[in-house]
Amino acid sequence: MESRTVGTLEVSALGLGCMGMSETYGPADDAESVRVVHRALDLGVNFLDTADVYGGGHNEELVGRAIRDRRDEVVLATKFGIREIVGGGVVRVDGSPEYVRAAIDRSLTRLGVDVIDLYYLHRRDPDVPIEDTVGAMAELVEAGKVRHLGLSEVNADTLRRAHATHPIAAVQSEFSLFNRGLAEYVLPTAVELGVGVVPYSPVGRGFLTGNLDALRDLGEGDFRRGLPQFQGENLERNIALAQRVQGLATTLGVTPVQVALAWLLAQGEHVAPIPGTKRLRYLEENAAAVDVRLSADQLAEIDSSVPGGAVSGERYTPEGLAAVNR
Repeated sequence: MESRTVGTLEVSALGLGCMGMSETYGPADDAESVRVVHRALDLGVNFLDTADVYGGGHNEELVGRAIRDRRDEVVLATKFGIREIVGGGVVRVDGSPEYVRAAIDRSLTRLGVDVIDLYYLHRRDPDVPIEDTVGAMAELVEAGKVRHLGLSEVNADTLRRAHATHPIAAVQSEFSLFNRGLAEYVLPTAVELGVGVVPYSPVGRGFLTGNLDALRDLGEGDFRRGLPQFQGENLERNIALAQRVQGLATTLGVTPVQVALAWLLAQGEHVAPIPGTKRLRYLEENAAAVDVRLSADQLAEIDSSVPGGAVSGERYTPEGLAAVNR
């Protein structure tokens, strides 16, 4: 597994998003999830991503158990700032300095570690100046509880202001062949400031996995049922776009997932996606994407097959969109 640098932090080019091991995409199995984490580390995928809100703390506890005997192999990232996930991207947030100080200690306890490598503000609190939140996060670095700071789903102005308060190593946002807004609005600022970019949902929340029939019959516990891109005519139009990617993947002799991840990796050396999975077979498929090298002509063909803005529907509900790009 090749490595990349986000800020000044060296990570595997592909990470592992752990959220689905606890919630969001239907039932999971803890024992299988632990095996996935161990196999990831065996493959050199050392960049593990969790958050205090995933599963109400369950995900941090699960990741903590999985890495207990392998902590020195892991670049550990977690997030704080969301008190509650309501649905459709709607969240209740808290970015107060008091909450920062309380949240870190709870995360350290659940993870069973003394220090977190990358600590993200999960969503910006519009009622708290970003300088105040990041200032409190900087105190955690001084206290030795955190090594690097990150932000999730912020706009370019917020990133710039935060970085002026304390160096920001990474900005995490949804970014994929299907959802490219980050490239236009935040990526140039991140490059200018030397901030790494960590795309979550890098395979379009399942559109780019190749398993398209499943998207028409999502289970009751699957949060995608509430997202505009997965509803009605939007869903059918987006499946048609995804079928174009399937055709390209067949031509290249790889899977749609590997096309999607290879396309993201080709967006710059500062980009380190974190595809999530709770299944060993998908982990290994993801990891193999680092060996897929797309030529300039192939990248152009992918871009023309799924042009920016071609996806139907927003990625969140209007209320959910209000919580991102602040």
